[in-house]
Amino acid sequence: MCSRSISLLAFVICFSTLRGQSNTEALILKLDSIMQVGMDSMAFPGAQILVRYKDSIYLHKCWGYHTYASNREVNRRDVYDLASVTKVSSGLPLLMKLYGEQKIDIDLPIGTYISALKHSNKKDLTLRQILAHQARLQPYIVFWQHTLKKNGKYKCRTYDSNRSDKYPIQITDKLYLHKRYKGVMTKAIKKSRLKDDVAYLYSGLIFILMPDMIENIVRQPFEDYLYKTIFNPISAFSLRYNPLRFTPLDSIVPTEYDSLWRKKLVHGMVHDEAAAMLGGVSCNAGLFGNAEDLSSLFQLYLNKGSWQGKQLISDQAVEIFTDYQYIDNRRGLGFDKPMREYDPERSYISRYASKKSFGHSGFTGTFVWADPQYDLVVVFLSNRVYPSRDHRKLYTMGLRPAFHDAIYQWVINMRSPCD
Repeated sequence: MCSRSISLLAFVICFSTLRGQSNTEALILKLDSIMQVGMDSMAFPGAQILVRYKDSIYLHKCWGYHTYASNREVNRRDVYDLASVTKVSSGLPLLMKLYGEQKIDIDLPIGTYISALKHSNKKDLTLRQILAHQARLQPYIVFWQHTLKKNGKYKCRTYDSNRSDKYPIQITDKLYLHKRYKGVMTKAIKKSRLKDDVAYLYSGLIFILMPDMIENIVRQPFEDYLYKTIFNPISAFSLRYNPLRFTPLDSIVPTEYDSLWRKKLVHGMVHDEAAAMLGGVSCNAGLFGNAEDLSSLFQLYLNKGSWQGKQLISDQAVEIFTDYQYIDNRRGLGFDKPMREYDPERSYISRYASKKSFGHSGFTGTFVWADPQYDLVVVFLSNRVYPSRDHRKLYTMGLRPAFHDAIYQWVINMRSPCD
């Protein structure tokens, strides 16, 4: 039997829904129990949960420490590597904005927007297929492995130990990547084979190319345009790439000790290797942020693109991108959504999430989910990959659906079966 077990759920629900407690007190006790189980099991050294209901932050609580050394407690303002939550938080709001302004057509061939793919086997794939992960693309290419010799040492013409015009991309404080390697990555994506079957298969490959694609459309630097049109208007100033430019190191939660490529603790720089090789900026991964600012972005989505009376993204675009796209595929455009038929063994969200809800998870241990039916945003931030990505108990113990269920029970004021 899967260890996302009845025993864990029964314990945390029954323990913390005693008669006479208020709904909010019961929720806090449930979350305390679930988080303590997670930390005791070394699913993560620390974490935080934010609950935003009807555009008000009802709960934002932290547990544990940045690392198992217990030197620094988790703080509400801490900044996390959001990993694949980047997919729905950087390029995607810009694509929605451009769609609403009729500057992109999600049903045109991708070769229309990315010239490198014009003469490839991907030239006829549409943005709708790509964003819904229905494009037959390979899930990922492990680029960094191709930059090492057979003995595991760095290829000398690919890297240098000093920054220079020729080697400007910082991987570590003693490792810099050649400026032309981005072209090597683009070529590898272009030449990658397509799967034979047309079916849902999660892939981040084209998200790697999206910053350049968006720059070519708006004729502005990708980061500048993202901050100016989306993040700054909602005061989400912690949502940034390469956060050491904006945030002290001790306010950034470390991720993994990379023993294979970087050979050091990844702290303050992006965990995802492909994003690191792109200078930290990708629509596949690379964005950092704190829980409150991430919740503001998803509140913008719940507001149908409106913020304090200003329409930043068209309401029609938000509705289309957050809806299901294909019958046998649970994805929206970029966004994840509830399974068509809920399966407790496979789903990482609550059984109570409405079919209108949407969100995404991140490899480093991050999660955000919004539900228009309940006017609810839930953010969970952790560094479950510390000190190693082998720590998978966040998944195997069912911790995410457990706390997500508890929050939905709080919202709908459901009585516990223990009563």
